[in-house]
Amino acid sequence: MATTNTHAFNLDLNLLVEEAFERCGAELRTGYDLRTATRSLNLLTIEWANRGINLWTVETGSIPLVAGTATYDLPATTIDLMSQVIRTGTGTTQSDIAITRVSNPTYASIPSKNDTGRPIQIYLDRQAEIPKVTMWPIPNDASYTFVYWFLKRLDDAGT
Repeated sequence: MATTNTHAFNLDLNLLVEEAFERCGAELRTGYDLRTATRSLNLLTIEWANRGINLWTVETGSIPLVAGTATYDLPATTIDLMSQVIRTGTGTTQSDIAITRVSNPTYASIPSKNDTGRPIQIYLDRQAEIPKVTMWPIPNDASYTFVYWFLKRLDDAGT
């Protein structure tokens, strides 16, 4: 099956339920119809997860860090980060140091966001069209690489 190599198709719940009713030859009329359809979709996704049917893949990515730059774009297909490290060196001298992911309130409570050094924490902002990751402290040199494992959204169906 051909794919488009795009990832922009995204129905909201109301449109998804409306489409399902139309395919059944019915019409979405009440809030109760929407509520039961939402419950059915939740049960269906739980069933899929139990059967091992995933709507994403797990991939690895890396971003060379730039001294003095705190925020970096992730691929638009990123659903979520599973784990992340800061890599220094290459080949036999390579070293990976685990870093933690912090929540929005925790990142907001950092008093000095302009500190520099080897990053030890990241804040993931998935609310933008392109997900962004912010390092803290801000990298102090270009010898660091941010390596991460992420859930990648599958390609849209082709025409």
